[in-house]
Amino acid sequence: MSNYRWTMVAMLFFATTINYLDRQVLSLTWADFIAPEFHWTNNDYGTITGLFSIFYAVSMLFAGKFIDWMDTKKGFLWAIGVWSAGAVIHALCGIATAGIVAGDWTLSFSSARETIAATSDISKIVTVSVSLFIFSRFVLAVGEAGNFPAAIKATAEYFPKKDRAFATSIFNSGAQIGALLAPVSIPFIAKAWGWEMAFIVIGALGFIWMGFWVFMYEKPEVHKKVNKLELAYIHQDDAVEDVENKAVENLPKKSMSFGRAFRYKQTWAFAVGKFMTDGVWWFYLFWAPAYLKQVYGLSATESAPHIFILYLITMISIAGGYLPTFFVDKKKMEPYAGRMRAMLIFAFFPLLALFAQPLGHISVWIPVVIIGIAAAAHQAWSANLFSTIGDMFPKYAVATITGIGGMAGGVGSFLINKGSGALFDFSEKVNMKLFGFQGIESGYFIIFCICAVAYLVGWIIMKTLVPVHKAIED
Repeated sequence: MSNYRWTMVAMLFFATTINYLDRQVLSLTWADFIAPEFHWTNNDYGTITGLFSIFYAVSMLFAGKFIDWMDTKKGFLWAIGVWSAGAVIHALCGIATAGIVAGDWTLSFSSARETIAATSDISKIVTVSVSLFIFSRFVLAVGEAGNFPAAIKATAEYFPKKDRAFATSIFNSGAQIGALLAPVSIPFIAKAWGWEMAFIVIGALGFIWMGFWVFMYEKPEVHKKVNKLELAYIHQDDAVEDVENKAVENLPKKSMSFGRAFRYKQTWAFAVGKFMTDGVWWFYLFWAPAYLKQVYGLSATESAPHIFILYLITMISIAGGYLPTFFVDKKKMEPYAGRMRAMLIFAFFPLLALFAQPLGHISVWIPVVIIGIAAAAHQAWSANLFSTIGDMFPKYAVATITGIGGMAGGVGSFLINKGSGALFDFSEKVNMKLFGFQGIESGYFIIFCICAVAYLVGWIIMKTLVPVHKAIED
């Protein structure tokens, strides 16, 4: 049996790594490099990241339909091409701000910074720069929204149900790798060559990936490197005999409308799971560098080892794909039941976040480790949550349902990111006191508490909506 399906997982892994590198450039450069130049507050940053989540959410709603319509190969090319262009556009925001505010349309990044520094109209600088970054994040979000629908669709095409959670956990670990590589590269690029070059260098990686994808991806039914034994293994869940000879062009085109999708409790269960938990991951991703700076006084380069260790810990989440397989193979549980059992176990680990702030006075490494464990639990939870779609829906609807869930997750992410920025500025302004914490530390304590309980609440709602497995009729 050939094993080309694992090559596809590797490609999905690299795409997801690039995806998370691109979205993290801003979080690792704004506090030390961008905010001082444009006079941003926490609320300004919260607005940008919050709106990014909304753009991502709305785009996810349509990205799934787009991927289903374009199909996996072309859809993925469009997605990564758009988000890579969006990443590079960020680098031009300084030049554009200098041009709009001061009328100096220079082509030099350094000249733009000098022009902005000499401009006294701070409110205009803030308004214009924030607006330009919002536009850049919009382009980035539209493209990045296609990554997971396309990756989940490719996984459903190349793997049987029992292996999808493991395959998903592998490519989904690209999120951790991207987050792992970001702090040991992006701040140092920004410090050496300017924050603009960080966006350009990281954004260029997506265009390189596209060159490989064009030549390496085809449907398994027609791919020359997938032999009959591997094809039979991939389609072991199918009831159709002689599937090895089934050509993809002969398959009837099917789709699921949004109206039909929203009639199913299964859709709502997946959406609730994403809404309750996606914002937690995005909060850790977008605010961890700021947390280390604002609470512990660490710069972007000083906090690089801490962020690196934080996301290194999240790599243990790859084991999350094994747990449901253990329940299915060893305990003879039905796949959906095994997945939900695994997700319940993972939902308890984020409760450690309740102690991140209280124990932080001992050492900065304690909240770093706790956040790392909570983030690892999220990724394990997320891999299994994605796989529930393939358990309950036919393949032609996978990307559409993924898109709906992504929209719900984006809305939840907007609420936590925008709310965090506003809360942090407010807590500093009034010097808020709560459970022994003061100022911005009290704000972080509140958000950590929300992150801690989100998974158990989400799991309970999901289990209530879909207590036992019930597949959607094709």
